[in-house]
Amino acid sequence: MQHVTNMAQMQADGSAERPVDELVIEPKGSCAIITLNRPRALNALTTAMRAKLAAAYPSFARDPQIYCVVIQSASEKAFSAGGDVREIVGWGREDRPRARKALKDEYALNWLHECFSKPTISLIDGAVMGSGVGISLFGTHRVGGERYKFAMPETAIGLFPDVGVAWSLSRLPHSIGMYLGLTGRSIGRADAYALGLLTHCIPAARFEEIKAALIDTWPVDTVLDDRHVDPGPGELDRYAAVIENCFSAGSVEEIIGRLNGITGSGRVWAQAVVADLTSRSPLSLKVTHRHIREARALDLRQTLTVDYRLACRFLDGHDFYEGVRAALIDKDGAPKWRPATIVEVTPAMVEDYFAPLGADDLILPTRPEMQAARV
Repeated sequence: MQHVTNMAQMQADGSAERPVDELVIEPKGSCAIITLNRPRALNALTTAMRAKLAAAYPSFARDPQIYCVVIQSASEKAFSAGGDVREIVGWGREDRPRARKALKDEYALNWLHECFSKPTISLIDGAVMGSGVGISLFGTHRVGGERYKFAMPETAIGLFPDVGVAWSLSRLPHSIGMYLGLTGRSIGRADAYALGLLTHCIPAARFEEIKAALIDTWPVDTVLDDRHVDPGPGELDRYAAVIENCFSAGSVEEIIGRLNGITGSGRVWAQAVVADLTSRSPLSLKVTHRHIREARALDLRQTLTVDYRLACRFLDGHDFYEGVRAALIDKDGAPKWRPATIVEVTPAMVEDYFAPLGADDLILPTRPEMQAARV
């Protein structure tokens, strides 16, 4: 998630080139094509990119010529590595209200994407993480190429899986959502397809065919179904029973205890998972555990409201800044978490993170209100 300043570059004759458009929107035929065009930063989403998306979707909804929307990446390495966390960290330190507004606008965009009235097709070949998941998961169709990788690695930087993803993770079978949310581990397209995170698996070489057909107003389902290929078995199948047994536990401590109790052929894998967990922010782990468990009883709109409460509390805390420092700024890989251990994170600490913000809470329109506004 390298931060890149979008400054004009100088040509050989000394004149300035136009700044690169980091989010390109092109109406073509009956399709609007959105291209994430920040490849040097692996399409890490900035506030400006999200604002452009938020303005575009209502216009697509009201345009009778637009039948569907395609989101794609100009990067060969990633669909989107997440949000530009350096941007948020900078504002969190220097302009907290601006940082809060950026988060509020992001979660409103996730809800807008969920309520959007036309087909949205994400063409994903490479990594999709964090905020990138937030602008793709709630669309109608998610297509994975051969290099597709899904991850929500926020606990490694002292944060939590936000952008409404706790709602989706809480509904995955065999406690796999808890496993993914706590560990931040990535999965490929076979596992993602089996879990419903992808709707189709199609070779990336055929993405141009897909766009050409949609531009010509071919039905989305027909276009994608005809090109779908069976991705084969996923890698999680062999661990599904262990994951369900361990990650269904009622606390993070119990999850680690169950993993430590595994013997035989699964022990090496279990100990590697324990190592991942114990390197994460203890506070992030406990907040994430509660958030995913409680999201089972919420809808997406309610989950995003909780996301905002939690994100504001992390902005006011220590671990998010320390996690970003260790991972992206100093890159020493040695964050000093506060509290330093899982047992030091008390129920009261976690409760404080979930407390309502009162007048500052995120209030999103209901789905009927969004539909009445023709988005």
